[in-house]
Amino acid sequence: MKKEIHIFFTALMFFTRIPCPKWVNHDPEYLRLSAKYFPLVGIIVGSIGAGVFYGLSFLFPIEIAILLSMSATIYTTGAFHEDGFADVCDGFGGGWTKEKILLIMKDSRLGTYGTVGILLVLATKFTALSSISPAYLPLIMIAGHSTSRFIATTLIYTHPYVRDTDNSKAKPAAKSMSTSMLIMSAVFGIIPLVFFMNPWFFAALIPMYISKMFLAAKFKKWIGGQTGDCAGAVQQLSEVIFYLSILVLWKYI
Repeated sequence: MKKEIHIFFTALMFFTRIPCPKWVNHDPEYLRLSAKYFPLVGIIVGSIGAGVFYGLSFLFPIEIAILLSMSATIYTTGAFHEDGFADVCDGFGGGWTKEKILLIMKDSRLGTYGTVGILLVLATKFTALSSISPAYLPLIMIAGHSTSRFIATTLIYTHPYVRDTDNSKAKPAAKSMSTSMLIMSAVFGIIPLVFFMNPWFFAALIPMYISKMFLAAKFKKWIGGQTGDCAGAVQQLSEVIFYLSILVLWKYI
């Protein structure tokens, strides 16, 4: 049990700015095993966003509350996944060889593709959330963060890590994932969907996984696998797809 707690805190420390005990570090083995807790971290991050939205909705218009809740989750994670998405946009938009794509993704500077990509993702996310009934938004935010992180872990499970340098902080977390770890990730990822009290909402996982397959095919074609940035891009895209899917499901069920 103590080891599992250590592994969970390792995931929390790696993916958020939330303070963790001093005895938690970036141990490579614990970091690799922490992948199963990514969706649980998503529940925590989503809950922070949901709490900020709920509290501020009594003070401001819904749109402002949503924008500030998005800001709270981005601050909590240090824009970890948003940065990965932007890096993927820059790398695959500007690179034409595996080496060039990986080199661009490692560059800390933000290019045109990354700027346009992340602005479109955030704008779509904001617009989708603004179109959902405020009464359901807190739960939807939590579910969006947990399910999208589960989808991201499926990329780690199905595709090999391709960056061959050891100076990448993301490598231990994205290197490999066992079937048992994936199952635990799935449990944490879909728990919030149970509270919708309607099995149809599980259907949102289908387009989310399709979006993962779309990105994964590009990753496989151009670089032969995935990196931590690729997993971040999958998380961001699948989160947006989740919100859009909820809008469609609410319209027809």
